[in-house]
Amino acid sequence: MPEFLTTSAGRRLAYAKTGGQGPGIVFLGGLKSDMEGTKALHLEAWAQRRGRAFLRFDYSGHGQSSGRFEEGCIGDWADDAAEAVAGLTEGPQLLVGSSMGGWIALLLARRMPERIAALIGIAAAPDFTEDGIWAGFSDAQRAELMEKGRVALPSDYGEPYVITRRMIEDGRNRLVLRAPLTLPFPVRLLQGTADADVPQEVALRLLAHAEGPDIRLTLVKGADHRFSSAACLELIGRTLEELLAAPG
Repeated sequence: MPEFLTTSAGRRLAYAKTGGQGPGIVFLGGLKSDMEGTKALHLEAWAQRRGRAFLRFDYSGHGQSSGRFEEGCIGDWADDAAEAVAGLTEGPQLLVGSSMGGWIALLLARRMPERIAALIGIAAAPDFTEDGIWAGFSDAQRAELMEKGRVALPSDYGEPYVITRRMIEDGRNRLVLRAPLTLPFPVRLLQGTADADVPQEVALRLLAHAEGPDIRLTLVKGADHRFSSAACLELIGRTLEELLAAPG
């Protein structure tokens, strides 16, 4: 059974954490995913075997947390993540952000860099509301969004995604690829070349845009967006080992 954190906005976030040595690891999931996903549970077991502190949680409107998905936006979920890190962890954390969670991790890097020891982006999707969803809309979909406030998009992962006007407009206030992005800690970007949701060009753009002393991108030929094959999970583990073994 999960525990719950009530945020300053009154949202109840489901979470599971295990104690251990620091820096702890915080997993930030993707859009409409939850903390019971393959990568979240794999990383939890990985951390437990090594006595490493670990936190996974559900954003509001996701999984077992309060609220409806359609009510949320990037800013809400970034706030949820910031309060989870501030309220449920101690000291610097190693953030592992998957897809949208990669964008959330970059927003936390801007907001609370002193709490971040390192960052791993797995198929990170910064600015996807603008560059992926809005840019991909037809004129008819854009008109529907502005007039009705929402558009339903088919999904390969189950029920349709409801994209709201609030999500698009809020996303424009959270863009990280249009202004300087300083990442003063080690950053590892992991990206599959067969990712149909976040093309590798996004990873290359992020690599070119971000400024920092230690930023690296690993492209995995044939890996898809889920990045959950045995080989991909092993690569995530090796990347964590490398970052946690680094001095400082």
